[in-house]
Amino acid sequence: MILSISWNCKHTWKKARLNTFWCLLGCSIGDFGTIYYFQNIDHTWSITSIMILAIVNGLLTSIILETFILLKQLGLFNAIKTALGMSLISMVSMEIAMNITDILLTGGALITWWAIPIMLTAGFLTPLPYNYWRLKKYNSSCH
Repeated sequence: MILSISWNCKHTWKKARLNTFWCLLGCSIGDFGTIYYFQNIDHTWSITSIMILAIVNGLLTSIILETFILLKQLGLFNAIKTALGMSLISMVSMEIAMNITDILLTGGALITWWAIPIMLTAGFLTPLPYNYWRLKKYNSSCH
């Protein structure tokens, strides 16, 4: 049960913050890159289509970054396997939080200097409790 774990372990919160940071870095590269690209070209894509592509690209860049980070420790096959096996729930919730925040703040798929910190904060805080819970429940992490 989710409430039966201890929520006051400083070590686990530190590890959850680190794992969430690496995931956020990977997700934001693909997500922001996609939105920025469409922001600077003529296109007929809808905001929804751009956001879906941004989420997919964010997931892919996060998995690629995680694979790269794990490569020295685990070797190529196990690094890819571990990166793909990481919590998709965490990554998807992060991506959705960032994109909803973008829409609420800018009205569309727009990268603006003032919205980026708010988007990153929403993307970081949304999966953090889940990542803590996952570390406590399974006593595992990928970093």
